[in-house]
Amino acid sequence: MALLIGDLVRSAAAAAPETAAATLGDGVLTYAALDARADRIAHALRGLGVGHRDRVVWWGETGLDALPIFAAVARIGAVFAPLNARYGAEEAERVAGYARPTLVIADATHAPMTEGWDVTVVDHVGLHARAEAAATTPTDEPRLDERDPHVLFFTSGSTGRPKGVVLSHRVNRLRAMGGMAGDPDGSTVCMFPLFHMAGWTMAMGAFHARRPIHFVTSGDPDDLLGTVARHRATRLYLIPAVWKRVLDAGLGGHDLSRLRNADTGTSATPPELIAAIRAALPHTTTTVIYGSTEAGPGTLLHPSAVLRKPGSVGRAAPGVMVRLDERGEVCVTSDYLMDGYFEQPDATAEALRNGWYHTGDLGAFDDEGYLSIVGRARDVLRTGGETVAPLEVEDALRDHPAVADVAVVGIPDAEWGEIVCAVVVAVPGRAAEVDVDGLRAHCRDRLAPFKHPRRVALVDELPRTPATGQIQRTLIVERLIGG
Repeated sequence: MALLIGDLVRSAAAAAPETAAATLGDGVLTYAALDARADRIAHALRGLGVGHRDRVVWWGETGLDALPIFAAVARIGAVFAPLNARYGAEEAERVAGYARPTLVIADATHAPMTEGWDVTVVDHVGLHARAEAAATTPTDEPRLDERDPHVLFFTSGSTGRPKGVVLSHRVNRLRAMGGMAGDPDGSTVCMFPLFHMAGWTMAMGAFHARRPIHFVTSGDPDDLLGTVARHRATRLYLIPAVWKRVLDAGLGGHDLSRLRNADTGTSATPPELIAAIRAALPHTTTTVIYGSTEAGPGTLLHPSAVLRKPGSVGRAAPGVMVRLDERGEVCVTSDYLMDGYFEQPDATAEALRNGWYHTGDLGAFDDEGYLSIVGRARDVLRTGGETVAPLEVEDALRDHPAVADVAVVGIPDAEWGEIVCAVVVAVPGRAAEVDVDGLRAHCRDRLAPFKHPRRVALVDELPRTPATGQIQRTLIVERLIGG
């Protein structure tokens, strides 16, 4: 049997039609309703000219109406490409254009921002109206193969040019199989937005297990814990920055007695945060997960070792092999790997070598085989689980009237992993105009907020290599950390 994403919802609807597939606030979408709506939308998409292997860009806030669109695109063999909801119009048009979509679907918030785009755009209201008039018969694409592309997730490249991570139906089904393993009566609360790989991977894991996923659209502690209590959820996965916010606010009297897994992850999870989670929720277990859009799960630090191995990201996940290359870069291989970067063969060849994905992280193993991340091998930084290309931020800041020269680096941070720091040489006499608020405002319509500087440092000049004039980012970071 082929591993196709469209079959996940269909089989869940056949087995558990009235089970909630997803909730958001007071909204509930059952598997039966999700399945039926997906078929109607699939017919509507075909009527709009979308066919096998065409790209469909979706731009919207997290909402239950995104789920049948996702399933419908999969059933007709098209490729779902979600845009970051925080993009401004200029950045969104540039990234969407890279995918050369047949269709753009936008929600009410984002549809007005697509005016003038050189592509067919339909808003959610228009699409769902077309779906109401469409056939109710099941739809499939006979040419669809499990190794066909299913999704295209956009991420930042080291040059600032977006890269589209291509994942096949087969890869996403395999990733989904571990999503709710061992938890047949559980459900999970998802804080990740639906433009993010993690949000969809968690949703597909729930669909595979035929259990609900509960979406939360803010990082507000009361909202997150209230959702856990209301639905008696068994799993909560939060990035370290959000866990810190939750723990600082306190548990607020919410009934979390059904919660079994209080998980976290990224390449940098502070040991003191793990200890705080364990102290606040002693009836749960905590697993640290290290992975990426390109490779899926890489390593797991299991509950039995989470306090014994502070700072580690664990050992290779099931079905995964991890090694270090001659430079100490972490390399991963498994059946979860991406197919490559969309229409970027050079970038693909650089990242995937002889079946191994080179993560860009520098690592070290201890004498028991536990991996720790000790730095970055590439000029890409990671903040709150997102990747940021320094060159992209530098390009956005360079025409600020008070900026004569600028370098962007990542500064280690216990809450975010790294924070974006703009190191600026000011135009003579205008240093007072260079501050965090001003630089963030300058980036507002050009870059998503997670790419904006959180710290600014003024310097007289930037250190560069004598021969090529390249910015010496490692030296900058060393100087900033050293005060």
